[in-house]
Amino acid sequence: MKRETIFLKLAVVLMAIPVLALCIFALPEVASGATEQDSELAYLQISAVVAMYGTAIAYFVALYQAFRLLRYIDKNNAFSELSVRALKNIKNCAITISVFFVAALPFLFHVAQEEDAPGLGALGLIIIFGAIVVAVFAAVLQKLLQNAIDIKSENELTV
Repeated sequence: MKRETIFLKLAVVLMAIPVLALCIFALPEVASGATEQDSELAYLQISAVVAMYGTAIAYFVALYQAFRLLRYIDKNNAFSELSVRALKNIKNCAITISVFFVAALPFLFHVAQEEDAPGLGALGLIIIFGAIVVAVFAAVLQKLLQNAIDIKSENELTV
């Protein structure tokens, strides 16, 4: 089981690197471009950048919680309240990501129309759908884990 969790920890770290690079290099460029423009859409660009940074924060919190969950599994402590709490935090982060992307959707659709890039609007919808799927999956795992913990504690009391 140790190899699998090491592989998953590596995957979590590799998932963080591109988003971190995007936050460091691309988003400040978009923000500076928004403040330099004298258009009526500058406020939309600033709010979209704020939404993207909020999404990134929620994403990194969810990755950290996944990393903690993998550490609990390594320590044979997977069936604990700590694991349930980590899954609950992952669910809440996924919901937060979808809310931020719903808020940024008008900007994405406007940019998609201006740049004639219909895939950009669809990309926003795909990210929202993916975040909702992660939230539902984490909620199901949270409920299953809580039921397993309850059954385990009942069995310990009867023995």
